[in-house]
This record gives sequence, C-alpha cells and structure tokens, in this order.
Amino acid sequence: MANRTAVGIVGAGPAGLFLSHLLQREGIDCVILESRTRAHVEGRVRAGVLEQGTVDLMHELGAGERLRRECMVDQALDIRFSGRLIHLDLPGLTNGKVVTIYGQQEVVKDLIAARLKAGGRIEFEAEVIALDGIDGDRPAIRYRKDGKEETLTCDFIAGCDGFHGVCRGAIPDGVLTLYDSIYPFGWLGILSESPPLKEMTYANHERGFALCSRRSPRISRLYVQCTPDEDLSLWPDARIWDELHIRIGDEGRSDLKEGRIFQKGVTPVRSFVAAPMRHGRLFLAGDAAHIVPPTGAKGLNLAAADVRVLARALAEFFSTGSNVRLERYSDTCLRRVWKVVRFSNYMTSLLHRFPSHTPFDRRVQLAELDYVLTSRAGGTTIAENYVGLPFEDF
Repeated sequence: MANRTAVGIVGAGPAGLFLSHLLQREGIDCVILESRTRAHVEGRVRAGVLEQGTVDLMHELGAGERLRRECMVDQALDIRFSGRLIHLDLPGLTNGKVVTIYGQQEVVKDLIAARLKAGGRIEFEAEVIALDGIDGDRPAIRYRKDGKEETLTCDFIAGCDGFHGVCRGAIPDGVLTLYDSIYPFGWLGILSESPPLKEMTYANHERGFALCSRRSPRISRLYVQCTPDEDLSLWPDARIWDELHIRIGDEGRSDLKEGRIFQKGVTPVRSFVAAPMRHGRLFLAGDAAHIVPPTGAKGLNLAAADVRVLARALAEFFSTGSNVRLERYSDTCLRRVWKVVRFSNYMTSLLHRFPSHTPFDRRVQLAELDYVLTSRAGGTTIAENYVGLPFEDF
C-alpha cells in the first residue's frame, strides 16, 4: 500500500531525519511528513555546535562527507569575566574530545540529500491534521497535501515536529507532566560578515551576557543578553557592536572584528520537558519533548541522542518482537535529557545577569567563575558536558 509504512515520522528536522536514516540502515520502512517546503526546511538557520557523538553519527550514516570538508573544529572554550579569562582545553580535559562547528541547516541539507538519494520518502508540504489510534496497534496520521486529505497508516509514529507541532498535543490530557522554566531575558543574535574570534567565547559582564561564536571562517554568530520582548528598532548596528566590545572586555576594539550585519533577531530563553516521552504507539523526540537554553549548545545533539535510542528500540521490536527497549525508551532518554537540562541551566545561571540578583547573588556568581578558573575539576565539569556525555547503554 502506498500509504502504509512501519514508522510514520512527523517532521523533517534533525530528529526526524536522523531517525529515518537509522531505521533505513536497519531495513525498516519509514515515511517523513513535513508541513513546510524543502527550501524552508533547509533554510532555517539554527545553532551549529555538534558534539563528538553527533559528528560520529553523521559519518556512520554516510552523510558526513561535506561536514568533513567544511566544518570547523573547536578545541577550546573561553569564558571572560571581570577582566579575567577561563580557557578550557577541551581535548586535554576530555581525553581528546572536541566540538565541531557546522550549521544545523547544513546538517539538515546533508541528511535530506542522502535520504532522497537512497530512495527514502519525504513528503514536503504535507500538513499533519491529526493522529488517530495511538493507543492501538495500527495508528494513523491524517495529513493534507495538494488540497487533499490523506491517511498514512503505521505501526508506530515518531513525533519529531518540534515544540509547536501537533504530536505532543495528541497525547490525552492528564498523561504528560510538563516541566517549564522561562528565563527573564532573551538573546539578541546577529550574523555578521566578519572573521570570528579564534575560540568560542562566552562573557559574563555587569551589563549582561554575551557570546561570540562562528558559522564559517568569514561569518560570525554573535549574541547579547536582552529583554525577552526587546524592540529591535532600539538596537542599530552601532549599538550592538558597542555592547559586544564592552561585554567581552574588548576596550581597545582590537579582538572583535566588525562587519556587515545581515541577520538580526531575538531568541527567548526557556527550559521545557514533557514526560513521559511516549504514549501508546506515539514516541516523542527532540524539541517535541524538550527545549533547553541555547547556552549549553545542546538542542540538535539531544535530538540525535533521542532517536538513536528510539531506532535501536524499534530495530529490536521488528527483528524479535520484543518491546523491552520500547518500554524503556522514555526513561532512558529522560536520564540524558535532565543531565543536559542541568548543564544548560548551570551555564545560563553562571553567565547571565538576572533582574532578581542581589549583591550577594552576584558575588556568589563571580566566586563560581573564579572556582572554574582555578580548579581543574571545575573546568572538567564544563568541558565534558560541552563535548557531550557518553551515550547510555540500555
């Protein structure tokens, strides 16, 4: 049947695409339904800090050729505060591990191209309307494409459609426990035609947080802490550059090179976890189940970790009929999710100025930074979380 598959995947973001490749490798048929156009999906600019495990997964799946040619490898992480510098040697603190800079949209392009080349099915502009029968053994996805309503019947459904998707909402009321924390600030982010700093650089300043990262040898990705509802009209380019120089301690304006700003926007900062990540034959993965502050650079990596667990569980089911790993899917993923939430919250609390901070709170924050500066154990804690915790065996 043309509209029958083993696993129906909702969403062609990193979670859904990685899952499709992992299932294809196991010989499990799957179909991806994506509401947007291919051009829109491939053009969505997101963060691009990849953990070692995510990079290894790209290569394992045969989708890492362009990544190998075009990526940038970060072997250090810098944190500036009060005129001081924490320089974390990532390989030295983590037995040789590094992080890789490669935009999320580039990962998505590579995974889509590899999926289509292998004959895999992705239905773009297929708007999912509802999920039916997720409590039974033949769930179905109803969607609209080319003005007609279609139904995709499955054995399982993977909800990889992001925070605002339909899949999480298809779970009956009272099943999920939602954990949510909305931070009292946002990130004003820009893309600039300017050579980036040598190292990924975080800054804690009296005026607020700043981050200097990169997208290529010629493109910088830069952020300053702002209010969640910041009016961008109040931030002309000159003000953004002034604020960045101040917050990273570049008084002589010699470290940070300025260039044409060609993208500008405000990103809210929040944590969100929905548990359990499974109901019946529906499994949530990636942003559909959890959001973490961007401070830890974990969103895409956590999605890849989720579907690695899910693919292994589905492979066991289809090869042996056992649902042991499927039953453990949510608990296994949530152990890692909460560790990542902890780290992202730690970095967010360490580096930002909170409106509620008292002088006491500020001194404790600076003392923590001083501890990381002077303690190998403190630096190792950040480094080993930043490069990515080991995958859990289950």
